[in-house]
Amino acid sequence: MLRLTDIKLPLDHAESALSEAILARLGIRAGELSGYTIAKRSYDARRRGAIVLIYSVDVETPREAEILRRPSLDARAGGRVVPTPDTTYKFVARAPDNLPLRPLVIGMGPCGLFAGLVLAQMGFNPIILERGKAVRERTVDTFGLWRKKVLNPESNVQFGEGGAGTFSDGKLYSQISDRLHHGRKVLAEFIKAGAPEEIAFVSKPHIGTFRLVSMVEHMRATIESLGGEIRFSSRVDDVLVETTADGSRHVRGVTLADGTQLRADQVVMALGHSARDTFAMLHERGVFVEAKPFSIGFRIEHPQSLIDQARFGPQAGHPLLGAADYKLVHHCRNGRSVYSFCMCPGGTVVAAASEPGRVVTNGMSQYSRNERNANAAIVCGITPADYAAYGEGPLAGIALQRHWESLAFELGGGEYEAPGQLVGDFLRDRPSQGFGAVLPSYTPGVRLGSLAHSLPDYAISAIHEALPAFDRQLKGFAMDDAVLTGVETRTSSPVRITRGGDGESLNTRGLFPAGEGAGYAGGILSAGVDGIKAAEAVALSIVAGR
Repeated sequence: MLRLTDIKLPLDHAESALSEAILARLGIRAGELSGYTIAKRSYDARRRGAIVLIYSVDVETPREAEILRRPSLDARAGGRVVPTPDTTYKFVARAPDNLPLRPLVIGMGPCGLFAGLVLAQMGFNPIILERGKAVRERTVDTFGLWRKKVLNPESNVQFGEGGAGTFSDGKLYSQISDRLHHGRKVLAEFIKAGAPEEIAFVSKPHIGTFRLVSMVEHMRATIESLGGEIRFSSRVDDVLVETTADGSRHVRGVTLADGTQLRADQVVMALGHSARDTFAMLHERGVFVEAKPFSIGFRIEHPQSLIDQARFGPQAGHPLLGAADYKLVHHCRNGRSVYSFCMCPGGTVVAAASEPGRVVTNGMSQYSRNERNANAAIVCGITPADYAAYGEGPLAGIALQRHWESLAFELGGGEYEAPGQLVGDFLRDRPSQGFGAVLPSYTPGVRLGSLAHSLPDYAISAIHEALPAFDRQLKGFAMDDAVLTGVETRTSSPVRITRGGDGESLNTRGLFPAGEGAGYAGGILSAGVDGIKAAEAVALSIVAGR
């Protein structure tokens, strides 16, 4: 097959226009086009009112060999014509008949889910340990916080089957380098589990929370049918590490919260970015952990119609465009960078705390993205140099998070309501007294006041400067009635459980840090890809007898 890229057509092109463009690009007749499939569809919205669709297609034609020999085709046509790449996933190993000990996977977010699935598909019969509950039970507990202000520290937005990504926009795109096409494996497994087939070709695929719930259950059933085992409400409180006479360290298993010990020579640490107690335990056990940068800020809400109009102009509302998103960044005078993060078109701001007495915000939307508000995190980058005021060592970033989350709890009134302020009042340094045209979506509720002291001064100053700059990029962004809700502190893990090129911990053999909590992913797709890589590393370790 041939892959043709960069085919540009008007937003409302006729159904036949794509095949006609393929014929023109290749210089062939209609009878010589055996068929085609869309590999990718994106859009260019830089010119509002003249939005262009951009296609990559995979084409079948009996003249393939001749076409590939044309030396000037790419330059003449303005796009590439190449052989369609093979994106089929290739397993790196198969489990031996005499499998010594079953590998363990700690955590069942996207990373752990795919680590467990691929290990099961290779015949290694993994055991997956998840501290939270199965996804539907977990949903009940999560709604308990949102609707009744009751937090379950072991079953919430952060902890439970599916991980934090289950209660999100379900974005399935990433900027990671993926030369081996592991991302295609993630998308293919999601489609098998019930995701819409369009996620294989649209440029910014998403699923939404409701679909993710049933998909996660389907993937769990697949893992179990292949010999894997999943244990819920099984928090890992310790790792068993053996130190040999030469000083080398090797993991030999884990201890659960109920005292149960499980022996294993390969353990995948697929932690979420909120597994703070597990980070502390690993640090105490001598596993190499280091502080890493992350970002803190607020959630901002606008009418989705405003964002649609600002991005798409007269073509706002077109079914192929859907609800508009945005991506903004501003480099501030104080040396900080402020940027939009985890933008959720037509979604809601959600309570995402995992510890009592703290407030954390996040964003979520359904597949339809048809709620009235758009929301995104507006966050300021911070580095380990900023953590010193909150503690020493690699876990100081966690102390920083806890400090500002606890203050947000107090500012919100002490019942998981979140502190908030209108953008106009924030920019004029005055407390907000009442809502305007934008009503916040966060439950348990937003308590208006001032956010001036809800984050470090450098972050407040940077966001204060960035909002008018964003308004110049996206008209209406700094509208007076837009709502800021605090605080967003879980943008990524504040630590990295450093690993080597073989996927293992730098100083503890058999321990495979992976995913968001280990500092190697940032979203559903990249976490799933890292889970696949962890599974491959475990498989190669086992067959090599390490």
